[in-house]
Amino acid sequence: MTRLRINGVEAEVTAVTVAELLAERGIDPKTRFLAIAVNGAVVRRGEWLKRGLAAGDDIEIVRPLQGG
Repeated sequence: MTRLRINGVEAEVTAVTVAELLAERGIDPKTRFLAIAVNGAVVRRGEWLKRGLAAGDDIEIVRPLQGG
């Protein structure tokens, strides 16, 4: 298990890449307007399969929400 901060909340995950993290959290990587940042740096969609995660990383997952 790896301990990360995801959207400001501490979490333990088994994922070792951004793509695996999305799958573990039930987020469809094909979602439009989905953005991921690791330690403040945006990770491009094409890099999600390769971008590794390390203990203590700060992950931001930003996606559109409906409503008003």
